[in-house]
Amino acid sequence: QVQLVESGGGLVQAGGSLRLSCAASGRTFSSYAMGWFRQAPGKEREFAAEITWSGPNTYYADSVKGRFTISRVGAKNTVYLQMNSLKPEDTAVYYCAAKLYGSRRYDKEQDYEYWGQGTQVTVSS
Repeated sequence: QVQLVESGGGLVQAGGSLRLSCAASGRTFSSYAMGWFRQAPGKEREFAAEITWSGPNTYYADSVKGRFTISRVGAKNTVYLQMNSLKPEDTAVYYCAAKLYGSRRYDKEQDYEYWGQGTQVTVSS
């Protein structure tokens, strides 16, 4: 069992930056690929970024590539999403998710076993 808690969301102006954190508790955090998804009002949840359990390798949605960076610190059981050059269209609830032994790109909700409760990111124009 893995529990995930996101933090770091808030209100920022377009062009600004935020860093989201996802703290994991439970067993063997290092064995999980970690993903970030987001859900804007009236839209379906979509993939943003992922870091695999080994390597690690990183994957990004085209919409965030070059602006967002996902990273993990094993000693802290934490995964981060650094978001730069934010745009109003980045406004969404951001969720972190965990997939056991994820070693390639997983960009669908059903790929992940555990989810956090989400943190709101609002980007004003």
